[in-house]
Amino acid sequence: MTAKRRMGAKVRSLRRREGLTQQQFAQRLDISTSYLNLIENDRRPLTANVLIRLAGRFQVDLEHFSGESEAALTRELHEVLGDPFFEENGLNSADVQRLVGTTPEVGRALVRLYREHVRLQDSVANLAARVVDGAELPEVSRARLPTELVNEFIQSRLNYFPPLEQGAARLWRDAQLAPDTLSVRLVQHLEQAHGVMVTVMSAQQMKGLLRRYDPERQHLMLSEQLPAASRRFQLALQAGLLLMSDELDALVDESPLRGQDARTLLRVSLANYFAGATLMPYDRFIESAESLRYDLGILQSRFQASFEQVCHRLTTLRRPGASGVPLHFIRIDLAGNISKRFSASGIQFARFGSGCARWNVYAALNAPGHIRRQISTMPDGTTYFCIAMAYRQSGGGYHDSTATRAIGLGCTLEHAPRLVYADGINLEQDGVPIGVSCRVCAHRRCPQRAFPSLYEPIQMSENVRGRSFFSRDPESGR
Repeated sequence: MTAKRRMGAKVRSLRRREGLTQQQFAQRLDISTSYLNLIENDRRPLTANVLIRLAGRFQVDLEHFSGESEAALTRELHEVLGDPFFEENGLNSADVQRLVGTTPEVGRALVRLYREHVRLQDSVANLAARVVDGAELPEVSRARLPTELVNEFIQSRLNYFPPLEQGAARLWRDAQLAPDTLSVRLVQHLEQAHGVMVTVMSAQQMKGLLRRYDPERQHLMLSEQLPAASRRFQLALQAGLLLMSDELDALVDESPLRGQDARTLLRVSLANYFAGATLMPYDRFIESAESLRYDLGILQSRFQASFEQVCHRLTTLRRPGASGVPLHFIRIDLAGNISKRFSASGIQFARFGSGCARWNVYAALNAPGHIRRQISTMPDGTTYFCIAMAYRQSGGGYHDSTATRAIGLGCTLEHAPRLVYADGINLEQDGVPIGVSCRVCAHRRCPQRAFPSLYEPIQMSENVRGRSFFSRDPESGR
């Protein structure tokens, strides 16, 4: 279904919402009734002039008519309908496309209804636990966790916040920062501009903490266990919390978040963004990234930053007219938990369940320190170029457990030549079939399928066993 075809349904839906006839609606738009009829029936395109009139005269956000908003709703509906709760309905990808194309409001209502369903399920589970165990457990909703709410807001802004970029540039100018003396100058700035004393403390004194700020004594304490890159990051973070307090509050107020936990988490996340922008100034960083073709190792050395800091910063290069490769970002742990995610490439991540085991970010956990490359194809046919590397957190003592995580970055195949990691790879080859998760993946013969697909009915045979319990028989198609 093309973007042009979807426009007619959207225009018709807007007209009906306003309670207007075609003649009345056409008069408001300064077009003929017959032309409006052709638009609503997808026999004429929605021109830019008519679109602007729609937005101005009916107070409609132009994003309502963008393909990106429909793509996001389609991805979310696919995952929602992947829940076993909908298994008996026999819905497939074509059904989702029709729903989004004709009545997107119904699709959004379905997503909201599902989230409420999940919340009520969790409420019942918590209540049952209190009844059985007699424990006072907090009520938690997976669908509306603060982390999810914050992630939705950051995704809606494409992980780009101009006020924080401007603030970081202002800090470099006012504090006379320089790459080779960044830590020293940040310490001096905190003391001279904010009266904050910075002290590096022993691990015993910090009692397991890596950073502590005492606002009454204006004392920032950093653990000796922090690596140099992390220490610079914490200094920049503290500078951001003090220097950009009003801007951080304004951004939080602009968000739809109302719960205190979510608002606090968003404020800290934005302060982290500021710290990354300070360590890796936009203009210098994007120039380096493009000239080095996104070589993560050299970028780490040039900006004295960690692997994760560089990967994060690459996802924020979205300034209009000076943007980088639109990348997606995912961070997982040894259990496969997705602790951070962002998608500028358009790829969809699992939100209500586990991810796809065939994705290279999971394989990277087997060999920390080694870059894994993969051409990955989603069920809708979109192909991505993905890189992933696992790493171990350093700085802990002998008795401290070491956390191993993996980060995956990627882009659509058209942008792959801009990355040094695509060198030597035949980008014309077939990609590894991957999905969002088993429940919403239509790849029939996946050797690592753990659950049957929503879109493929279970057709088991006692006489056939594939590499996976739910994989299909190549001869029979089952």
